Amino acid sequence: MYLKKLALLNFKNIAEGELCFRPGINCLVGDNGAGKTNVVDAVYYLSMCKSAFGMTDGQTVRHGAEFFMAEGHYATDRQTSEQVVCSFSRKGGKVLKRNGKEYERLSDHVGLIPAVIISPADSVLISDSAEERRRFLNAFLSTIDRPYMAALIRYNAVIAERNRLLKMQPNEMMLSIYDQQLIEHGEKIHARRTEIVEQLQPLVAAFYKALSEDREQVELNYKSELNERPFKEVLQAARQKDLANEFTTAGIHRDDLVLKIGGYPLRKYGSQGQQKSFLIALKLAQYTLLSEAAGEKPILLLDDLFDKLDAGRVEQLIRLVSAEEFGQILITDCNPTRLSTILDRAEVDYTLYHVADGVATDNTRE
Repeated sequence: MYLKKLALLNFKNIAEGELCFRPGINCLVGDNGAGKTNVVDAVYYLSMCKSAFGMTDGQTVRHGAEFFMAEGHYATDRQTSEQVVCSFSRKGGKVLKRNGKEYERLSDHVGLIPAVIISPADSVLISDSAEERRRFLNAFLSTIDRPYMAALIRYNAVIAERNRLLKMQPNEMMLSIYDQQLIEHGEKIHARRTEIVEQLQPLVAAFYKALSEDREQVELNYKSELNERPFKEVLQAARQKDLANEFTTAGIHRDDLVLKIGGYPLRKYGSQGQQKSFLIALKLAQYTLLSEAAGEKPILLLDDLFDKLDAGRVEQLIRLVSAEEFGQILITDCNPTRLSTILDRAEVDYTLYHVADGVATDNTRE
């Protein structure tokens, strides 16, 4: 899968722009604030129907405008073509079209155009709450597993209904009905998360080893109350606490992804370089599993490549993702000389775009 052409209108600071990309490495360089990351976010938007950086649709509209539009033309690994258009207006909301036909549900699109982004924003997976790590797992699994997405949507709806009941005068019959629904959907979610973390673990370890000269072993573990006992027992044990707190205090919505280095928490004992290398290894592991599930090589987005990485690790990363199992890559950096030097040393072909004031100019290098 690769993006052949990207057209943008009123997308963040980009009033209007069109870029033609190549299948291999595409580099976007320019000053901070020039719009490089906005181009990358637009590519992500066309894959996932939302910003990679937590911005709302309204915040994505260029200041002073009433709407934005992003259009992508793709060539698949199966030699077919796809056109995706995402538009949003402040009055009419969001519309997504594939080859001219509007989707009834945005969720039906997720997974068609696989993409993985690595950016400084990934640091929340280490520094922030378990909610961010669950969000990563949920987004990843929803991309490759529609039954998982359906179970997650239903589980969250039941949790909301159960919490409303707990704030009123709950009766035991209604709580039991909600509990049974939570068990039905929650056990499916738990089983799939357990499976995917087991698949990610050896890949993360292998990519970390390839990226870094560190000898520490890295680990990825899934922490859940359901690892120890059935969901029914978990809910029963928490019943009085739920009634006292007036919300559901136990369940798979409180699970966590545990990141370790050398047997210790990555957040406390990993250096900035080790943490960044771990996150890159995690995203490359995600890329590998997503590629297998989709039957397409995802688009890899490397935003602000040198953030917390020395030149040696960046070069090693470039060599890694230049391998045959990877496809199209978009890289952003504010220093064209630094980036070109490493790419030349890695002996890879690339296309260079200079971005200024939301406008990108092709400076092709063969």
